[in-house]
Amino acid sequence: MKRVLMIVGLGVLAYVAAQIYSLSSNLDRVRSEDPLVWSEEIAAFANAAPGPSNALLFVGSSSIRRWVDLAEHMAPIPVINRGFGGSKIGDVIYHSEVLFQAESPLAIVIFVGTNDITPGSSKSLGVMVEAFEQMMDGVRRQHPETPVYYIAITPSPLRWEVWDEAQAINDAISDLAKGMANTYVIDTGDQLMSAGVPDDNNYVFDRLHLSEQGYAIWAKIIRSRIFSDLNL
Repeated sequence: MKRVLMIVGLGVLAYVAAQIYSLSSNLDRVRSEDPLVWSEEIAAFANAAPGPSNALLFVGSSSIRRWVDLAEHMAPIPVINRGFGGSKIGDVIYHSEVLFQAESPLAIVIFVGTNDITPGSSKSLGVMVEAFEQMMDGVRRQHPETPVYYIAITPSPLRWEVWDEAQAINDAISDLAKGMANTYVIDTGDQLMSAGVPDDNNYVFDRLHLSEQGYAIWAKIIRSRIFSDLNL
């Protein structure tokens, strides 16, 4: 029994060590404002198979990339996952031609912005609103009428001190989206919190990324909204 517990413990330590290494190795790129730091990931998307037609196209930062059960959560509708980074909204704008390339997607789901609003290094509301407009211009060049769902910036224990700033940006983007055709905002913040603060059970050890429980909450909200809107 002790041997089994030791093996399990070593496995857990190895997993945590791998996650810490991954986070630390990406930290410089996450902090960078140069979209070319993600060239390797973007090249991989460009060189990959185009993905199925009539799919749900998910684009954004690491919370999209780490959504390992995305296909299962959106079944039977096929999905294309183009999450990368650590990315910021400027990275999505710069690489939009590759990121949003897809054949007749049923809808496009975007989650980006959390890495732009961090303690000690937050972009202003005006900058984020302008960036959102630029990002949508990139989307509409390829998909003029496809429904676009922007997942609002989410709260997290790690970045709780900048939540008021994030909420103000969410509100401004929501107001902006109301004037854009087929553009919607999905707010999941309240469901990720308990007693007015982020629920630790919804986040992994880094206190930033969603846990399995957190993704289950995301899946329920996002799937329900999109499937209802599109009569799927």
